[in-house]
Amino acid sequence: MTSIGSGGRATATDELVEALRAQARFYHDRHPFHTRMNQGRLSRRQIQGWVANRFYYQVNIPRKDAAILSNCPDIDVRRRWLRRIVDHDGTRSGDGGIEAWLCLGDAVGLTREELRDQRHVTPGVRSAVDDYVTFARTRPWVEAVASSLTELFAPDLMAERLAAFERFYPWIDGAGLAYFRARLEQAPRDAEHALEVVAEHCRSAEEQQRAVAALTFKCDVLWRMIDAIDQAYPE
Repeated sequence: MTSIGSGGRATATDELVEALRAQARFYHDRHPFHTRMNQGRLSRRQIQGWVANRFYYQVNIPRKDAAILSNCPDIDVRRRWLRRIVDHDGTRSGDGGIEAWLCLGDAVGLTREELRDQRHVTPGVRSAVDDYVTFARTRPWVEAVASSLTELFAPDLMAERLAAFERFYPWIDGAGLAYFRARLEQAPRDAEHALEVVAEHCRSAEEQQRAVAALTFKCDVLWRMIDAIDQAYPE
């Protein structure tokens, strides 16, 4: 884990942000499966397997965020964090990120029934996602907020993925890529807020180290997921 010093408040905060951003080296954009995806080397079956398994993560994101809300005593944080649940669940039928992922399923040739009944979800993906929800429910709320900071690294991956899908996978209906376009704006906004919260509430060296450890844990969750998908859908 990156060591964080005990200097002045501004220095300590800068060191914390630097240590959090340094976890990018553990982010799953470096996984061979994603490399092959962005090079146009995945088969239709592999793309479908990734979409179906990732859907399990998508439907659990609001549950993770609800767990954070349930543990958070700060009303201002709760008011802003609530937007994440709205982004994913929507405010009506046919709205929100989960619906957008179902549209991605449509675009790659999966039925909504097979996404919703989770028939394709591997045990490794299920275990990793469930561990993440449990972490958000059982750990201190600020650590759970810190774990969400993979959003610091997400926009670059989303942009690269969107370009790759449009270039290399023309069989995917472009209307199904709306989720990635939305996250290009949502992820930076969400990351900025989460970073503010962590910097404000993690003042001691121990608190800051736990925040970094929480983000490392989340990176491991994502890596475990893509590992399980890669093993289930080999080249």
